[in-house]
Amino acid sequence: VIVNSAGAILTALHVVAGFEEVTVTFADGTETVAAVIGAETDIDIAVLQPEELPEIFAAATLGNPGAVRVGDEAYVVGAPLGLAGSISAGVVSGLNRTYTLPNSNLELERLIQVDAAVNAGASGGPLLNRNGEVVGIVVALINPTQADTFIGIGLAVRIDTAGGAAGLPLQ
Repeated sequence: VIVNSAGAILTALHVVAGFEEVTVTFADGTETVAAVIGAETDIDIAVLQPEELPEIFAAATLGNPGAVRVGDEAYVVGAPLGLAGSISAGVVSGLNRTYTLPNSNLELERLIQVDAAVNAGASGGPLLNRNGEVVGIVVALINPTQADTFIGIGLAVRIDTAGGAAGLPLQ
């Protein structure tokens, strides 16, 4: 998710963990190397800075996660199972959830729970409200099995929390 006019990108930290640079592909097909310039391990958020930007790009419109209510429409955009540019729809199922990441002692708090499909590859993508505003960054799917498949519970870090990692003003 591009979050400012300088092209900074927010994503889930576990997606880029262990890398100093990653390759990013923009919607128009432009590929470039991006440096990991920030990491907030306590919220599983990373900030990337691309070396180059597409000729035309726009930062996402950030919404107010404090206005999100249970039952609101929710949309997850990502590349689940490698299918780039996918969107899934659902509703906000819960607010202020706490979740401990698997194989970790990291406990994430104040999460937005959605029933929109979140599969492997959707992490790091935006959670959108019905107006297309980013209200969260997807970081997890809850699955009681060992499979990386959707069971019905996805979780996102609120954009006001995630945006703080990029130095954005908190809402």
